[in-house]
Amino acid sequence: MQGASRQSLTEARERLDGLAQSTGSSMVALAEDLNSVVLLLDRTPVLRRVLTDPARSGESRAAFLAQLLDGQIGGESADLLGGLVRARWSQPRDLVDAIDELSVDAELISAERDGDLDDVEDELFRFGRIVAGQRELRSTLTNPSIADSRKAELVSGLLEGRAHASSRRLITRLVAQPRGRSLEAGLEGYARLAAERRRRMVALVTVALPLTQEQNTRLAAALGRLYGRPVHLNVEVDPEVLGGVRVRIGDDVIDGTVATRLEEAGRTLVR
Repeated sequence: MQGASRQSLTEARERLDGLAQSTGSSMVALAEDLNSVVLLLDRTPVLRRVLTDPARSGESRAAFLAQLLDGQIGGESADLLGGLVRARWSQPRDLVDAIDELSVDAELISAERDGDLDDVEDELFRFGRIVAGQRELRSTLTNPSIADSRKAELVSGLLEGRAHASSRRLITRLVAQPRGRSLEAGLEGYARLAAERRRRMVALVTVALPLTQEQNTRLAAALGRLYGRPVHLNVEVDPEVLGGVRVRIGDDVIDGTVATRLEEAGRTLVR
């Protein structure tokens, strides 16, 4: 998002954080309410345009949405959505993407309240690795001809007793509502939002052998000093790197693997 949309999302996040301070607020219910509105707006382009129309006042847009959703969502959800449609958006799609992101944030806040946010972040990452390594499973979960209910049943069976409720809900949502994202990109985006709740960065670390706890701690500390923020490590073991370590943080790649050095040496020899 750019310009007005980015600022509007930032302000909406602040309002969501304010709601999170209230112990009486159900973040799971809020997440479900927001997600239901995402579904509505995704399939109704004309409604997206009405709710972001700069020719209409923010109050009139909010009143229209309140009337449309009257009795269908909770009061806190309605208040948050009212603030969103009063705001300015660079394009209609940005409003829907913002509601979707806030819905995920609300689910992560619920996990954070339960002390499970670290586990949820790791579970999202691990599920992404499992899917990437099992072609048949990925094909099933991304096949548009398979009913969403069947995909949800499959995810439930795979994760029952193995993952927290927030992880199961988020993964099931992504499988049923990819919204133009690949499964891997969606899971990575969810993990990024989880990391942001901890005000830290996420590093994908690829190594030939699992890191010891001491190595993990030292690497996280070194990256934290380099980026000036806490860094959470998602470690992936890949024997093909031979040795060393590859680190990816956002668009940055730090590659010190033996495989890469051999490849570079080979290119030098043929010049």
